[in-house]
Amino acid sequence: MSDPFAPSKNVQNLSNVPDPETAQLPPYLDGLNDEQTKAVKALDGPVLVLAGAGTGKTRVLTTRLAHILVEGKARPWEILAVTFTNKAAREMQNRVAIITGRPVEGWWLGTFHALCARILRRHAELIGLKHNFTILDTDDQIRLLKQLMEPLEIDEKKWPARVLMGVIQRWKDRGLTPEKISSEEGSEIAGGVVSGLYRDYQMRLKALNAADFGDLLLHCLTLFTENTDILYEYQVKFRYLLVDEYQDTNVAQYLWLRLLAQEHKNICCVGDDDQSIYSWRGAEVGNILKFEKDFLQATVIRLEQNYRSTPHILAAASGLISHNESRLGKTLWTGMNGGELIKICAVWDGEEEARSIGDEIEVRQSKGQNLEEMAILVRAGFQMREFEERMINLGIPYRVIGGPRFYERHETRDAIAYLRVVNSPDDDLAFERIINVPKRGLGQATVQAIHQLARAQSMPMYEASRLIVQTDEIKPKARSALGGLLQDFERWRSNVGILPHFELAEVILDESGYTDMWMRDKSPEAPGRLENLKELVSGLEDFDNLQGFLEHVSLVMENQENSTEDKVSLMTLHAAKGLEFETVFLPGWEEGVFPHQRSLDEEGLSGLEEERRLAYVGITRAKKEAMIFYAANRRIYNQWQNSLPSRFVSELPSENIEPISENGLNIGVGAKVGLESKGSGFDRFSNTLSYGSPRSRGHTRDGTIIEAEEWIVSTSSSNNKFQLGARVFHQKFGYGKILAIDDNKLEVEFEKAGTKKVIDSFVDLT
Repeated sequence: MSDPFAPSKNVQNLSNVPDPETAQLPPYLDGLNDEQTKAVKALDGPVLVLAGAGTGKTRVLTTRLAHILVEGKARPWEILAVTFTNKAAREMQNRVAIITGRPVEGWWLGTFHALCARILRRHAELIGLKHNFTILDTDDQIRLLKQLMEPLEIDEKKWPARVLMGVIQRWKDRGLTPEKISSEEGSEIAGGVVSGLYRDYQMRLKALNAADFGDLLLHCLTLFTENTDILYEYQVKFRYLLVDEYQDTNVAQYLWLRLLAQEHKNICCVGDDDQSIYSWRGAEVGNILKFEKDFLQATVIRLEQNYRSTPHILAAASGLISHNESRLGKTLWTGMNGGELIKICAVWDGEEEARSIGDEIEVRQSKGQNLEEMAILVRAGFQMREFEERMINLGIPYRVIGGPRFYERHETRDAIAYLRVVNSPDDDLAFERIINVPKRGLGQATVQAIHQLARAQSMPMYEASRLIVQTDEIKPKARSALGGLLQDFERWRSNVGILPHFELAEVILDESGYTDMWMRDKSPEAPGRLENLKELVSGLEDFDNLQGFLEHVSLVMENQENSTEDKVSLMTLHAAKGLEFETVFLPGWEEGVFPHQRSLDEEGLSGLEEERRLAYVGITRAKKEAMIFYAANRRIYNQWQNSLPSRFVSELPSENIEPISENGLNIGVGAKVGLESKGSGFDRFSNTLSYGSPRSRGHTRDGTIIEAEEWIVSTSSSNNKFQLGARVFHQKFGYGKILAIDDNKLEVEFEKAGTKKVIDSFVDLT
């Protein structure tokens, strides 16, 4: 039987190649624009396709694959196509089969991990494994690492196993085997023993005939570099390489691709440097930025025609991202006409922000827009609580994408379990959940003994615990720890009604060691968990007492997921990549929230540029309408803070935005001009951006705003009202001394709150 994908003799015979000027295009090229067609037909040599948001990247990839097969340039098993998800691989395979009119079998299409595992199964013995090696999941990895940590006497409270595993996996992402770890690497982690732990871990894996996910790339690199004949076999085999989402590749993936592409050099990488937002996962935006240096005489094709968004949305996004220095450069455009300006909405605080967005959703729903077509995209998970609360109060169905809802998160449920036990000692489920969280040496044997006594005496576990600590049924160490926990609960319970319930919650989380547990945790998730705990405490202020809050949580948890119901999508900006919606709401565009202060502190300029790419991703999720919100005040970590608009607001082109007032908040007549960029740091904020003064407009504890006509618009401090060294009073921060003046921005050293940057209208001279 003939091979349907055998190379065509006509293609190899140049005399039979039709004149490109007169040849009719294959039907599968119909509908492609000029740049898309170039990307499909540029088959020889290295090609970089810079595919902007909404420019038809997936269609180009699948059509290019089909074109290689139809033209007889290669057979399926001579093509290596890399995707980042198995779902994307399946979709690509199905689309190519439709284009070619026949099933495509035998080709190498899948994720990096799947393709590397396929290679390693054939050559496992060369890297010290058997062909039937096991790939460990995360739980097995942690369990194995804990076994190795014990003889090294590593303090797991200070250095949890999952944190050290994160260090090891980051080394693997960089293509570093244990012998390549320098003496400086990890010297400050776990007493400098982590590099030795990495070596022991790898040896133990091989003894178990096992590998983890990071090993799949790492072992492949070792296989290729130590066995040049095998490397050459695959280099010759794969005539064409295609890589999707190239901007998200890490160092190990980059090295693997470079090795395989050296023979034919027919590598096509598709990606968008402006959407590289996963550095915390190991992604290196530099991989795509240096493509032309890695592959000389590379062809670079820019897909800039957007089929998703309106002109104003694209122009605003392009204007914003142009402030990044580390980019290859492209400008999105569309053949569409019209469209609304991006609305820039100033609100008083986070509660008004949630209320305003809820109102906007209801207005659109009343006009017939489906909830599925709307999304709220936040920078950090802690922002979700207020929106979830608002959606529930309004009866608007919603879904959280990319993670659990706020009250379903691990750390939130733990904290609420503590509060439930304080409120009701008979709550066995809550008591059992936190009896050993954080770890107190109350293991399964202790819990089982409490269970047996509780069942025998028909009493709650809490009461059984009070009895068992008076006996010798459990070991002395466990008895002491359990007795201490019970004393803590009695003390906390005695303060109910004395301390405000939100302050009591903070005390409980601190004194139990739960907050400290996450503060000591060095994993990437820990800061977000701490933010959620602080947001939980903030949320308690909205209720009269602890009982009322717990009843509310119970009702919230009844909001069950119904996948068939029309719902608003709520997610982080990171989770939104690849999605699109008719209307997008972008709250929290303030300095410190977005760009996130942690990114600025830890990564500097590179962190700022990634935050700006994240803003670009957020705006380009919108098809027809985008609304950006920033608050004059925001309660963060249970403290009210004055907020400055994000520098990203000032970087949006003025001709593509429409500043609007929410509930009477005046952002100044000249705000549209004032939003233009004026440099870096504090200088980005024009003195025409104005907030209502607390002196003339009140703000109650529950977020109520006094009548709009009482507002005063703040302007420049050029009237010399404030002088360096002057003593001032701020309603939240107290008394302080002015250290610096920049138009209507003051830097003040407060006696109790430390040094803060505030707007002049928020302080009074004393």
